[in-house]
Amino acid sequence: MDDTRVVERTGWAPVRHFAERSVLGLIAVLAVGLGFGVLLLLVRFHWGPLQDLDRSVADGLNRWASGSETVVAVLQQISSAGGRGFMIPLVALLVLMLIIRRRPRPALYLVVTGLGAMILDPSLKALIGRVRPVVEVPVATAPGNSFPSGHALGSMVVYGMIVLVFLPAVRRRWRPFFIGAAAVIVAAIGFTRIALGVHFLSDVLAGWLLGVAWISATAYAFRMWRREAGHTDPHLTDGLEPEAGPDLRLAPAEGPVLPHPWAKAAEILVGWVFVFGLLYLVGYTVTRWTPGFDTGFVEWLQTFRTERLDKWSWAWSKAGDTHAILFISLIFCPLALALWRQWRPVLFLVLTMVGELTLFLCAAAAVGRPRPPVEQLDGQMPTSSFPSGHIAATMCLWAAIAIITMARIRQPWRWIFPALAVIMPLGVALSRMYRGMHHPTDMLGAAILTTAWLTVLWFTIRPNAHPASATEAASEAVAATDSDRLEPAR
Repeated sequence: MDDTRVVERTGWAPVRHFAERSVLGLIAVLAVGLGFGVLLLLVRFHWGPLQDLDRSVADGLNRWASGSETVVAVLQQISSAGGRGFMIPLVALLVLMLIIRRRPRPALYLVVTGLGAMILDPSLKALIGRVRPVVEVPVATAPGNSFPSGHALGSMVVYGMIVLVFLPAVRRRWRPFFIGAAAVIVAAIGFTRIALGVHFLSDVLAGWLLGVAWISATAYAFRMWRREAGHTDPHLTDGLEPEAGPDLRLAPAEGPVLPHPWAKAAEILVGWVFVFGLLYLVGYTVTRWTPGFDTGFVEWLQTFRTERLDKWSWAWSKAGDTHAILFISLIFCPLALALWRQWRPVLFLVLTMVGELTLFLCAAAAVGRPRPPVEQLDGQMPTSSFPSGHIAATMCLWAAIAIITMARIRQPWRWIFPALAVIMPLGVALSRMYRGMHHPTDMLGAAILTTAWLTVLWFTIRPNAHPASATEAASEAVAATDSDRLEPAR
């Protein structure tokens, strides 16, 4: 009798739990889909109470937001995290990281789910044809129709599927905070769309409901795919592919990033002060004693000015501004983590750019060198001429990337990075002098900053210490995990 009960319990319990989860999930998806359908009909047939609520909320938030330019700027920054210009590069970067980590199934899930959301949004907007709100004080504009909110739909889909895919990489006690953070981001983006006066409350609610329904449908299809491939159905709190956890963790087997971190921090601080002193000394010298060629070379470059060269110099100059440098850094750091599973090279690059920015700002403020006495195509700048921030940032970024990659890539094409470390700063330097913004000695200051600061970080961070050790250890950890998972079946 006892044996029969044991057999029944072990045989039917998993089936019962699966059936219960399936039924509850089906009910939840149907409820979400029904809610969206009802909301769509109410909007389509202009139901009075809903329209009154939409106008009341839109007008109230518009009065609150329009009273402060700072509030509007903050709302626009938060709203940009739900725009296509931010989310498409984010998803593309995550897909590339998953492919590098040899997880094509979740990568394909991100692609399919994201593309589906991009198709749903304009299709429904064209079908419903609802115009955007008309508020008393317009503080923002948006193209196209209003229902549903594309930002609300896109953010729910993108951040929701990121949670589902990367949940296995998060420790269990931190998973509620991970999910909560994604929920706060989605809610904040939806709120900003109403407060900026470009969507009604019902537009945002519809976007959220449609987003939940879409990621639920694609997650169910993914589970069916796993079942056909012979995998078990994981619990929702374990993510879409729990066995991918070791591969999804950024640096699973790396030891301490830096030994004796407080001592290293002191060394870096002392090095920063030394580099600043060197920059100030050189800047003071060239400001009080300006070589003849310093202004003459800039004036000579002005003789070549044409409309076409002005455009080319503008493009080269943009390659060294804050946005371009930050964009490249935000792409390189995640890819470096995905490829080599080490935080140390990422820390090296981050400290390189933070040090460059602070050294440039402090040195420029202390030296106070005026710009060249020629026509300046970029107008009045908030900082002084020495050293050049554009050139220094470009030098530091590409030199740091070259240092990191040359120690880890063995193929012949690795020489591309040292070449970029020469070509990019030269192009930016010529463009800045052509545009009348810097002297040649400002470029010298940028070169001194780059050389001295990278030398300090090279001897303190040691970015290339055992570059392959973390990757090998991570591979061994993954292999051990797979072995443990297969052990009961032997």
